[in-house]
Amino acid sequence: MLVSLVGQAAQAQILQGKIFRQSGAGTFVLLPTDQPFVVGADTFDDDNLYGFDEDQNITLIEPVRVDIGNARGFIPAGTIVASHYVFFDSLSGVHMGYVDFDAPILGFAAFQDTMGATDFLANTNVTYISEELRGLEEGDQVWVDQRLPTRLWVYWAGSSPGDYVRVFTERSPGALLM
Repeated sequence: MLVSLVGQAAQAQILQGKIFRQSGAGTFVLLPTDQPFVVGADTFDDDNLYGFDEDQNITLIEPVRVDIGNARGFIPAGTIVASHYVFFDSLSGVHMGYVDFDAPILGFAAFQDTMGATDFLANTNVTYISEELRGLEEGDQVWVDQRLPTRLWVYWAGSSPGDYVRVFTERSPGALLM
């Protein structure tokens, strides 16, 4: 897939998150991407809900297929999107929580094939490993709040290697244009 860069991000497109119910003692953690880290293959193994911003304000040259959140099943070419990664990397925890973004959610990739097809939107210092195991496990749920379209809800159980989704929002007003 091809993209045209419109701008680069300042950190803060994910605004906040919170866990409401859980079997562990996790919190929401917003990871900065200015320093390298690795995600996947049980690299965290705790009860936290994590999120980080990937590339921001990209004009799509081709449509991007999404699994959930868009009735048409894709985000059309010409749309300006911001990409974000949300995950739970626990060995045996369960939690329900949310993540708030600074722009409405357009859709998300929740399975290995759509996540792999959208890796070109990452453009961070993050190394993604165990890519063939990304996505949601059976019984996990993620959805966009009907009253607050900037909020992603998650209800998932963590096991090896965890649960991962890539969230696409409209143009991020918090990102700096270059």
